[in-house]
Amino acid sequence: MQSDQTMNPFQMALANFEIAADTLGLDNNIRERIRLPERELIVNFPVKLRDGRIKVFTGYRVQHNTARGPAKGGLRYHPNVNLDEVRALASWMTWKNAVVGIPFGGGKGGVTCNPKEMTTEELQNLTRRFAQEISIMIGPERDIPAPDVYTNAQTMAWIMDTYSMARGYCVPGVVTGKPLSIGGSAGRNEATARGCVYTIAEAAKVKKMPLKNARIVVQGFGNAGSIAAKLLFDDHQSRIIAISDSRGAIFNSKGMNPHSVLLYKSQHGSVKGYPEAEEISPEELLTLECEVLIPAALENVITTENAGRLNAKIIAEAANGPTVPEADAILDERGIMVLPDILANAGGVTVSYFEWVQDNYSFFWKEHDINERLREVMVSAFKAVLETAKKYDVHMRRAAYVLAVDRVAEAIRVRGIYP
Repeated sequence: MQSDQTMNPFQMALANFEIAADTLGLDNNIRERIRLPERELIVNFPVKLRDGRIKVFTGYRVQHNTARGPAKGGLRYHPNVNLDEVRALASWMTWKNAVVGIPFGGGKGGVTCNPKEMTTEELQNLTRRFAQEISIMIGPERDIPAPDVYTNAQTMAWIMDTYSMARGYCVPGVVTGKPLSIGGSAGRNEATARGCVYTIAEAAKVKKMPLKNARIVVQGFGNAGSIAAKLLFDDHQSRIIAISDSRGAIFNSKGMNPHSVLLYKSQHGSVKGYPEAEEISPEELLTLECEVLIPAALENVITTENAGRLNAKIIAEAANGPTVPEADAILDERGIMVLPDILANAGGVTVSYFEWVQDNYSFFWKEHDINERLREVMVSAFKAVLETAKKYDVHMRRAAYVLAVDRVAEAIRVRGIYP
């Protein structure tokens, strides 16, 4: 196995799959059908920029597995988007959807670009042209994109409109994460963080650890991290002792009000310099003594180099792929319960599923009902993963993958091969 530094995201995803397949004793014929994505589309397409120049961008859409239902997964705009990253993210979506038991397969997409350097008009032009390029793959019964890194509800609205115009009628179910005015779902913005907090609450019960006054460390103060902090602070009276973003990290042993920190960040562009906290290094933040550590930013932040120095009782992965496979054994040996990404951050895709159902029926639920249904799904998934961990005597990540791979494998077995 490659080192933490050289393993690319898809190799990391495959490593976790192979471990789960070995644990299950999965038939080689089934294993070969699951390992690699079913479809991969690479498109190079022109976009007219504000100065009149034409620039060619590269975009991707990958469908990893559709044995259990249409492909489902986000669409990201980032300078580092590449095929291996999209492959990995698509496979994680397969397992994420399977572990929470919703009838979707895994898909993901992206465009290699820097949205911070583009105007709104340029982003709209790029989005509409990319939507047209991948329209041969997407659709409410085939593949349903959603927001991801540097895409949002407006991006989804442009995709929905482009797809609908080509069909001649409104197709709201082609994407999720849309504005409420065109078929979006209440509760979608908070869903990833809320689902994560539901799993933290269940894990705390298992650990016999009250969340009231529990010390919380949040690595990454974007949408998921900031909302998780607010929910833990508001609903559980937890103590948010450390927060970081891409520019720095802050610490206050007595706790911070995340609403106040978020307001400061909106005014200054970063949590760095927040007056009611001291500055610490991002590396130091990860090793602080706490009850719950929430990695909510980048991949590969918990490695074999720092796993032995982490001092959390629970690690809840709000981000995708924050822990390299080799680090899991170290964390498990130290008694740290890891709530893996394919479980902990599955709240977003779960409410995306709710949105898709509501669009199909043209009947919309109240936010309270959505949050309660989300709670039921996340609690049920947590208990299923915990039971699997006990059955196979493995840690929670391996249990989550075992559960997900088994469900996908069963769908493949039942469906057989066509023709």
